[in-house]
Formats: sequence, C-alpha cells, structure tokens
Amino acid sequence: MKAIVFLGCNNFGTSKEALTIAKEMGYFIVLLTNKRKINKQKFPDVDLCIFFKDILDETKVIDELTNIKKDGKQICACISFIDPYVSYAAKLSEHLGLVKLSADSLYMMENKIRFREKLRGLSSSPFYVVFNHDIPVDQFVQKYKSFLPLILKPPASNGSKNVLLVDTTEKFKAGITFLQKRYPGRWVLVEEYLAGPQFLIEIIVHSNEMTVVGVIEQEITNNERFIVTGYQYPAMLNSEDYKNLVDSITSIVDQIGLSNGSCHLEMRNVQGNWKLVEINPRMSGGAMNQIIEEGTGINLIKEIVRMALGEQPLLIETRKQHVYAIYLTISSQGKLLKVTGVDQALRHKGVKYVHIKPKEGNILIVPYSMGNRYACVIAASESPEIAKSIAIAAAQEIKFYLEPF
Repeated sequence: MKAIVFLGCNNFGTSKEALTIAKEMGYFIVLLTNKRKINKQKFPDVDLCIFFKDILDETKVIDELTNIKKDGKQICACISFIDPYVSYAAKLSEHLGLVKLSADSLYMMENKIRFREKLRGLSSSPFYVVFNHDIPVDQFVQKYKSFLPLILKPPASNGSKNVLLVDTTEKFKAGITFLQKRYPGRWVLVEEYLAGPQFLIEIIVHSNEMTVVGVIEQEITNNERFIVTGYQYPAMLNSEDYKNLVDSITSIVDQIGLSNGSCHLEMRNVQGNWKLVEINPRMSGGAMNQIIEEGTGINLIKEIVRMALGEQPLLIETRKQHVYAIYLTISSQGKLLKVTGVDQALRHKGVKYVHIKPKEGNILIVPYSMGNRYACVIAASESPEIAKSIAIAAAQEIKFYLEPF
C-alpha cells in the first residue's frame, strides 16, 4: 500500500487539510506527532499515528519508517506543513530515496535571522540588527533608539506570535526584556518598521521554475501585535507594481537558492519599493487553500503534495473570482459558552466557507498571535467590493457568548 508520511499537524488549517487531500488521493496516511493525545475523531483521515517525544530525533524516526516499510507500506512522500519540520521532512525524503527538495534553502527560511543574513544587500531587505546579549539592554536601546519605531521578533516564531511593535524607548526596553524572559538565552531580531500595505505571496518553485500562485492583500489589526484579520484575493496591483513584486521575489528566491519547494512571503509596498517582512518555507496556514481555490480553481495543497511525490504540479487557473476572507477575534476573555449565527452566515449569497475554531468550554483570549483568531468567513463574487461586503455582513451574524473570569 502506498503511504505518505506527515510530520506534525495542527487542529485546523492547511496542515490538517493536507491529511484529507492526501487521503482522497488514495494514500495510506501516517502522522508523526509529538502530541501525546490525538483525538481520532478530529483526525479521521489518519491511518497510523505515531508518537515521538522528539520528532527531530532522526535515528528513531528513520527506525520507525523502516518498520512501516517492513509492514508492507511503500512510503512515497515525506512532508510537513508545520514549523520547524519542513526542511527536516525534505531531508528525510532524500534519505529515503524519494524526491529531492531544496532542504538547505527551506532550513534557512525556518529562522528569521538566518534568512535576513542571507538576503543582506538586496533592495528588498529592511534595516535590521540582532540583540545577542553582548551588551546590556539599556545600552542596546540607547544605541538604536534613533531608528524607532522598530519591530522585535523571536527568530523562530510563527503566526506573528510575540512579534512586537515598539515606538518609544520605554516600549523598546520592555519588549527586549519581555522576549528575554519568554525565550531565555535566545537572540532577538530587531527590524525597521515598514509602513505600507502588506501582501502575502504563495509560490511554488519546481525544477528552478518559479510560479506565483497567488498574491493576496492582507488587512492587519495593529494593537502592537500584527494579527491579519482580512485577506483579499487577488490583490489589486497595477501592472508595474506587480512586475516589480515578481522581480523582487525572483531575486529573493535566487539568493536563497530555492530550486524545488514551496513557500510564502509577506511583503510591504513602502512608497513604491517592495520590502520583505517574512518568508516561510511552507504554504500559509489557516484557510489559505480555500481562498486560492475559490479564486483560481487551484488546490494548492494538492499540488504541493504532488510535488513531494515527485510529480509535476498543475498550476492552471480554471476560474477567476474575487475572494475575501475575514477572521474574527474577541475583545475580552472568558470561557466559551456557545456560538450562534453560523447558519445565518452561510445563508448569505456568495459565502463559500464558515469555520468556528473553538469548542464550548474553551478559554478564549484577546489576540496576541494568529492562533487567537476564532472564526473565519470566506465569500466570493465578481468584484472585490462585493466579496468583501458579503464576508463582513456574514461575519456580523456570528456571536460568541463568554463567561468572564
């Protein structure tokens, strides 16, 4: 029986959807996880779930994969949609004699300081400096306070977790101190704040040929964290801005050396110049697959899986629609009692998808990362304005009832 091995999986989003899509493609699904308790009802597409205290223990993982092969399974791909297992899965794939992805390039993208160092000198690279504990916090703040406002990032964070905007010396010092306590001994990446609209770009590179699958404009809630609450596909860029964006992405991909693999970038247009905010060695999470599929007909997850199987990804648009996705957060915290309005939201003409993330009894909090977005509504239409208005109207139907604490 032909099998696909997945390393890690979240409870919602592209990593979980990938299990379903691979299952629909006819494969035996193996999930390697460091979560001791996996609810089978939440992961019905998994045929074999194997717990590892440390998935990065390569010897133990290879031993287990050898046992799977001895059990009569033909492992056809090893893949991950989860940080930090993407490059590791690529290395395992090569070790097993399967498809060869750009493991070194994927590894570089898994750490924000590594990729900043690699891309130093490109026009898309903003000013940055690393706090590495060589000097006291007070001295570091005094040295770089003239560059405020600044962004502080842990080098291995994802989903905007603990990414801080600081615009005063007091916040600068407090932010560094906070990240020191949260990540003891770790360095802190300090970047210039980039003012301008932000865009997410999904790309696939196959045999050195890059395809821009989608460019999506992001709407960000700025409360000193960076929570994306709106996605508009396709981004409304003029031909010159789009060409310059593709040129900038091409130079980034060339510099990193990505010849086989997928990734997504986040970039800002700063007074006509494209600047790189982030690059991640995997497809974006959440409902990104639905956004792209509604807009283009391309099932991006499926094509990434096909590439991991050594096949040519099919990236042909079969439709063109404007899509808007809105994510809901809450302004207070408490225990979730119930959610209403889902059926009403789905009745709005043009609504394609409604998802409620938490279950009754879960503790909900104000957003400090993308993981604190609790509902998603996606709408599609013939115009961007109509798609957005439909999604917003449908989202207003949804109500969270909390028990404060």
